[in-house]
Amino acid sequence: MSLSRFNALQTVEHRYDAPLEALEGIPTSIASYFGENVFDDASMQQYLPEIVYLSVKASVQSGQKLSRETADEVAVGMKKWAEEKGCTHFAHWFQPLTGKTAEKHDSFFTMTHDGRVIEEFTGSALVQQEPDGSSFPSGGLRSTFEARGYTIWDPSSPAFMMEAADGKTLCIPTIFVTYGGQAQDYKLPLLRSQNLLDKAAVPVCQYFDPAVDKVTATLGWEQEYFLVDEALFNARPDLVMTGRTLLGRPAAKHQQLEDHYFGSIPERVYAFMRDLETECHKLGIPVRTRHNEVAPAQYEVAPIFEEINVAVDHNQLLMDLMERVGRRNKLSVLLHEKPFAGINGSGKHNNWSMGTNTGVNLLSPGKDPGKNLRFLTFFVNTIMAVYKYADILRASIAHAGNDHRLGANEAPPAIISVFIGEAMSKLLNQIANGKKTDGQAVKRALDLLAKLPNLEMDNTDRNRTSPFAFTGNKFEIRAVGSSQNCAGPMTVMNTMMGLQLQEFRSDVDKLIAKGTEQNEAILMVLKNYIRKSKAIVFEGNNYSDEWKEEAEKRGLNNFATTPEALDVLGKKLAQDFFSKAKVMDASELEAYHAVQLHIYCTKLSIEAKALEEIVNSMVMPAVLRYQTELAQNIGALKAIGLDGDADFQKDTLKAVLKNVSAIKEGLAKMHKAFEKAHHADGIREEADILCHKVRPQMDAIREAVDELETVIDDQYWPLVKYRELLLLR
Repeated sequence: MSLSRFNALQTVEHRYDAPLEALEGIPTSIASYFGENVFDDASMQQYLPEIVYLSVKASVQSGQKLSRETADEVAVGMKKWAEEKGCTHFAHWFQPLTGKTAEKHDSFFTMTHDGRVIEEFTGSALVQQEPDGSSFPSGGLRSTFEARGYTIWDPSSPAFMMEAADGKTLCIPTIFVTYGGQAQDYKLPLLRSQNLLDKAAVPVCQYFDPAVDKVTATLGWEQEYFLVDEALFNARPDLVMTGRTLLGRPAAKHQQLEDHYFGSIPERVYAFMRDLETECHKLGIPVRTRHNEVAPAQYEVAPIFEEINVAVDHNQLLMDLMERVGRRNKLSVLLHEKPFAGINGSGKHNNWSMGTNTGVNLLSPGKDPGKNLRFLTFFVNTIMAVYKYADILRASIAHAGNDHRLGANEAPPAIISVFIGEAMSKLLNQIANGKKTDGQAVKRALDLLAKLPNLEMDNTDRNRTSPFAFTGNKFEIRAVGSSQNCAGPMTVMNTMMGLQLQEFRSDVDKLIAKGTEQNEAILMVLKNYIRKSKAIVFEGNNYSDEWKEEAEKRGLNNFATTPEALDVLGKKLAQDFFSKAKVMDASELEAYHAVQLHIYCTKLSIEAKALEEIVNSMVMPAVLRYQTELAQNIGALKAIGLDGDADFQKDTLKAVLKNVSAIKEGLAKMHKAFEKAHHADGIREEADILCHKVRPQMDAIREAVDELETVIDDQYWPLVKYRELLLLR
């Protein structure tokens, strides 16, 4: 009998829903405690002198550095706020290229030269710290012996207090750079891309409204995840080591009845969700939506949209919170894109738009038909940007976990296309096919748009198969993986839109300089863009084989795997893209590319080693034990003359032997391919071998093991089964 599996099942059987201490005393009104652990605008007004508060606000608005004196005063106020909350330590909280968050804690406690103990937090400690950077992914920007790295305060994202293990720590969002100031994280490129977008979008907005002097990208993410009991999780070494099941046959019942989606939330899960939401709200994360997702044990949480930098920070913080809250609820949170074969995986839909300082969503049609040319301008330019830079957008969502999900029956394919809905497609076609570009043509285009039903409510049916879909007042990038840092694809989104708007303004201004009226010039340029970008717009079923053929005819690339998708980062298109935008210089881009390939190779290597260990130490002993039992049974029947009644046993033994042989062959081939990868000529070749040689053997081994799961005596089978992981609450 498999002790680990059955001990885990017994633990689950005796689970009880104890009252959640974390929720005791929390008011039912979210508004009464929302943001209580955030050094937000209200806290700054309370704890900072007015002139210091205004300086911080001006710095955030302009992107200018704060003076040392101002930083010292901010540190004094922030420390007072934190100590009143019970904080004893502070930490620079940052987002290295690991994809996780990182933090180095320091105590407020220090000693003076004469031995006195004091509590201190200076402006220099607030603004800059020096964590040992040698063990973070650098992609060659820094040698191992060059350990120096810097975290630098990002005042545009509020500091917050993290509570964990009865301790309270002041956390300060920061960027992470090398000694030479080069980006080694996700936040700095995102901030640079936001600055580009702002500078490019404001002049375009001023064609329509001179009062606009600030444009900010906004983001609303939708986080999907799985929950399994922690005892079952701990009994699955593959889940513990890789985040996904490397073995396991789909249960007879999983999502076929479509009864889990939006279904009644199980009580233990409901308690987890309430606990998580409370922690989120205390930290100012505006989560609002919770529901069951399609697959059993799969769920979703989503917030109200926010400014993009804060939204990214909040999503990273949420993923950390989910693990903490899960542990105290005896649940394990799975953020891998495909933790279970044969059922839906998890994505993180990124709903992206742009807003102005005047309160306008630039991707929302105005109630005044005269304002709709502004909407049309930003709408068409978004499509054009995706058309030009689709391969870079594809690279931004490429990683090992997403390779299992993209193109499956619940996720968009690896081909980047744009869905805009039937009504908008007809409208753009009418504009593109129009012969005139004078004032009457402008009026006709605006009249057509004004006559459409409410786009936000009625006119853009969701297309679950599209990787990039217009949903009424935003674009939804559906291909982002659930474990990813949103900053990667959002940096690309901001950058490509910023570059596109720069080109648009140049094209329009050239026509105006030749005497064309402004609105006529805008329509002429938009008409040209609509015609050029037509290939990227697709309204049909992205899952179909017909679309793959059609996409190839249109010249759209289909990079099915991470190594293929990442290749664009080494090409002139991406080099020019990032350098022209000043989002990443050549060395930063090269390092980022190397890091992503290294992470890919490392994850596949871990999976291969874990699979071999589990097969050899857990699966095969159980299989051989059952094989011996079958052989003995057949021999016993033969000894008493009942050999003819042993057909079932013989067939079963043959099936066992066949699959054991397949496993042996698969392990031998995987070893050979793995050894070849180990001696590959560079990281790109290693990635290719792991992807196309090692992974297929892993799949072959899995197929044989999963076949054995159907015939081996249940009491011998060592691995917690899908039916137990997904259906036991």
